[in-house]
Amino acid sequence: MRLTVFWQRMDEHFGVGYAETFARDHVMTELGGHTVDEALAGGWDAKDVWRVVCTVMNVPHEKR
Repeated sequence: MRLTVFWQRMDEHFGVGYAETFARDHVMTELGGHTVDEALAGGWDAKDVWRVVCTVMNVPHEKR
């Protein structure tokens, strides 16, 4: 998954303003105790991060 697609999905689910805040501030144990931004910067694949976000935040299956 390209980062542009990842951010598009984040914006669609959380809203343009909140997606960035969520990615910066929400620490998830499923990402090794990191935020989305930290996980992506640390080399996690965007698709894997999106899967974690979907699971943790109960993103509807049709939006995954």
